[in-house]
Amino acid sequence: MAREKIRIKKIDNITARQVTFSKRRRGIFKKADELSILCDADVALIIFSATGKLFEFSSSRMRDILGRYNLHASNIDKLMDQPSLNHQPENCNLSRLSKDIEDKTKQLRKLRGEDLEGLNLEELQRLEKLLESGLSRVSEKKGECVMSQISSLEKRGSELVDENRRLREKLVTLERAKMMAFKEAMETESATTNMSSYDSEAPLEDDFSDTSLKLGLPYWE
Repeated sequence: MAREKIRIKKIDNITARQVTFSKRRRGIFKKADELSILCDADVALIIFSATGKLFEFSSSRMRDILGRYNLHASNIDKLMDQPSLNHQPENCNLSRLSKDIEDKTKQLRKLRGEDLEGLNLEELQRLEKLLESGLSRVSEKKGECVMSQISSLEKRGSELVDENRRLREKLVTLERAKMMAFKEAMETESATTNMSSYDSEAPLEDDFSDTSLKLGLPYWE
């Protein structure tokens, strides 16, 4: 059966409280001694009872341990203060950058025609001149872009004209070659036809000569 967990709270009975304090004090001193021996650590405990009585434990001289503690605590304080000094310029820069961003944001809103309330005539005239100057630069840049596009289109048009001319020349050359080939083919076919006609007429003359001889008819060359 598990032991019931004791609720930690102040003991109202004075006698019971003193007995518990005495037992727990000896127990914690014993644990501190064991920790010192097992882990080779310097341990110091300081306890004041409810009546103000001092109880202490130290694995070595209490004064030496307290001296080391004071030195360590002093170094910790210096280390805690040092980052604040190092970060001070960064904090100033961050504050300045935040202010610049806020000012630029307000200026941009005014250039957009927003948040104009509270501006006097002089401020409005200054803003108007700034907008006119900016509009002039925008128009100038726009003109440069348009001229650049026109130049690019003209160059592309010239390239297309040259390409079209080359294609036409190539087409004419192909047509001429085609006509020459057709003409040569027709001439070859005509020559072949004439030769065939001559060969077919020549035997008729020989046959006529032979027939004339057989019939006893005169033959004239």
